[in-house]
Amino acid sequence: MTAVFEPGAKMKPAEFQQEYGCSANTVRDVLLRLSKVGLVEFEMQRGFRVTQTSRERRRDVTQFRILLEQEGATQSMVRGGLPWEAALTATHHKLSHIETKMARDAQPKTYVGLWSDAEYEFHETLISACGSPLLMETYANIYVQFRQQMVSQARDFGEDYFRAIIAEHQAILDAALARDAEACRTAIYDHLKRNLQV
Repeated sequence: MTAVFEPGAKMKPAEFQQEYGCSANTVRDVLLRLSKVGLVEFEMQRGFRVTQTSRERRRDVTQFRILLEQEGATQSMVRGGLPWEAALTATHHKLSHIETKMARDAQPKTYVGLWSDAEYEFHETLISACGSPLLMETYANIYVQFRQQMVSQARDFGEDYFRAIIAEHQAILDAALARDAEACRTAIYDHLKRNLQV
């Protein structure tokens, strides 16, 4: 998800065995699980490779993420109470803090792992009160594919980029806390629409 491995790179189980000190069966099991969520591709006789990226794939994953997140957020605004609001506010505060640091740092890529975790935590909390375990599970799988596609692009993570992202996350939070479903759906779309360009 953080683009440590290049798209299309061959995944070598023997190297992972040594690096993580585990058995060949464990490595193979993990790689098969990653293939089920779309982060790794498996071909008989050829092994495992990191999933390729493309504009078309990014667009498709982004569209599906938008649909799931809009629906999950809408249902969460109906069902979520004060604990949901508090959790959403807390995860947003953490995310905003990390993004502000990244905007000011000359080497923001050193924070990509931390940022990825915080970004997922905020968006997952946004839909967490939706009442549908299936929507949550599907969203988690689509989110990791989206993140892999997005982070693997060569992108300038500069101050302007993060200024826009910080404002977008704030708009999502404000709409959700106001229980304004239409504004929240629009804010989610506005946050993700840059990834729809083919």
